[in-house]
Amino acid sequence: INRAVVFFEVEILDAKTKDKLCFLDKVEPNATIGEIKSMFHKSHPQWYPARQSIRLDPKGKSLKDEDVLQHLPVGTTATFYFRDLGAQISWVTVFLTEYTGPLVIYLMFYFRVPFIYAPKYDFTTSKHWVVHLACMCHSFHYVKRLLETLFVHRFSHGTMPLRNIFKNCTYYWGFAAWMAYYINHPLYTPPIYGEQQIRLALIIFLFCQIGNFSIHVALRNLRPPGSKTRKIPYPTKNPFTWIFLLVSCPNYTYELGSWLGFTLMTQCLPVAFFTLVGFIQMTVWAKGKHRSYLKEFRDYPPLRSPILPFIL
Repeated sequence: INRAVVFFEVEILDAKTKDKLCFLDKVEPNATIGEIKSMFHKSHPQWYPARQSIRLDPKGKSLKDEDVLQHLPVGTTATFYFRDLGAQISWVTVFLTEYTGPLVIYLMFYFRVPFIYAPKYDFTTSKHWVVHLACMCHSFHYVKRLLETLFVHRFSHGTMPLRNIFKNCTYYWGFAAWMAYYINHPLYTPPIYGEQQIRLALIIFLFCQIGNFSIHVALRNLRPPGSKTRKIPYPTKNPFTWIFLLVSCPNYTYELGSWLGFTLMTQCLPVAFFTLVGFIQMTVWAKGKHRSYLKEFRDYPPLRSPILPFIL
């Protein structure tokens, strides 16, 4: 028996004004929200799909691009509400901009480019070996981040609002300048416990950098190329990933450890402050991620904490 395909009629209203923006007839029942966004874009070229938030209720949550029309709680005449998310920029572009800044800014202070310190110090180098080590560690960290952005990370969301890049760059670039100014200052004094403190700090820093990279690779391997599927991350054969037994977001745990190591190495107040602010922000992200894991997976391991084992 040939069952006639029931086509849907889709109307899209402005979420704020309730004005009708678009009417689509003969939409296939297996059309996705992503495809509806593309059809809407044809009639409204200024709103490309990444700018669009399509929802069932004017104040409700955005529907996912992969949601299928016939599986949504709508009749054959479906009404959706549209909100403009504003200009968007790709995550890759954001990360590359965020991370190139600190790399270049720090090196300008390290090489004592003119107009930073007194003219007699232009292009001089520090007599303390910890200053050179700190520069290597800071540069290594951001080069690692840039390479991970290009070759490791898979992003579940392709874009973010353009205005975020200004906020993020102010944070990363500003802190890099503030830290670099003091660490590379001609009057900088090395850590109080000298070589032992610096060596311990370097071990902590490198250990956590390897750990952070290991977690990023493990997370990448969870998500097949081009897909948005989410799975529970579990420890792999790599010992650095075993912390997944206790923590939902060990990439942040290792990131915190790296900056604690850098704080110990430089014994510099702005670095400690950057570490604290970063820790607060990462805790917010980790708690959000932990909550969404618990909501999404009923069999989520109960022993895990968001960022610090058993504590937070």
